[in-house]
Amino acid sequence: MPTKPTQTQSGKAFEYALINGANIILSSKCEVNLIQDTNYATCLDCYNIHTDKQQLRYTQAAKAALEHIITLEPRLSNISSSRDILTIQLQPDSAGKEGDVRDVLFIRSSQNWEIGISAKNNHEALKHSRLSNVNDFGKSWVGVQCSNNYFNVIKPVFAELVKLRQEGVTWRSLTNKHTTYYQPILNAFRDELSYINKNNSNIPQALASYLIGKHDFYKVIKRARVVEIFAFNLHGTLGRSINGLRGISNIPKLMLPTQIVQFQMMQGKTDTLSMICDKGWQLSFRIHNATTKVEASLKFDVNLEGVPNSMYSNHIPY
Repeated sequence: MPTKPTQTQSGKAFEYALINGANIILSSKCEVNLIQDTNYATCLDCYNIHTDKQQLRYTQAAKAALEHIITLEPRLSNISSSRDILTIQLQPDSAGKEGDVRDVLFIRSSQNWEIGISAKNNHEALKHSRLSNVNDFGKSWVGVQCSNNYFNVIKPVFAELVKLRQEGVTWRSLTNKHTTYYQPILNAFRDELSYINKNNSNIPQALASYLIGKHDFYKVIKRARVVEIFAFNLHGTLGRSINGLRGISNIPKLMLPTQIVQFQMMQGKTDTLSMICDKGWQLSFRIHNATTKVEASLKFDVNLEGVPNSMYSNHIPY
């Protein structure tokens, strides 16, 4: 019996469906340069391990999303000169670690223009970061080192996890993991982020740029029967006209948060911290173990729980 594809493989299969679909659709409208590098080969391999039925659903979802985005982005299919070539390429996973969440890039070098798509297969997490006794989330996320006090608080918790790992203990066997490990680390994270925000300027903007993305992009989420499209137009680069041609809808520019209003545990949860900001932004940080056996680190799933009312979105059945 074939092995079920992992979430990562399914995500990369959808990336391939998007870049292949874009090449097919846009090649009939303008000159396209499709970059078939190692990133492309990896995604193609992931696509090929799926069944024909699964591949068809990826292709259908990608086609529905792309056809709509093309109506929003006239520069995708319209040229400024005879030498204006559209380059389409996939980004390596390492780009996300630097705050660039786009998976598929569309580039017109002659126009000094590019946009991107962040592809998600049935999930919408922004980041999957880890906390440990050596990971400095402050430095990585917002460019400000965490304090010694933060590390003094978390070190005993992670030291206990190191001991349990050496003993081969499984997370399933721990009946108190939320109160003993998750909540102390969440509280330390909350207190340190509050401290960094209080003593430094522009932290909400820097945090949003890291978690949401440093570049404007369209987020495309493939669900079972519908594809969801969200326009993260943080810098005003989406929906730009060309030769007097405009997209069918206005893509509003979104304001980054300027204040962290409050932290609170999500109702009914013991593992998820909610951060409420101004401008309509709200993020959640769910801490969990990502393996069967205990490790000396914990994983974050970061999600958007609230966005500005002005954000462009559309849900398209396929």
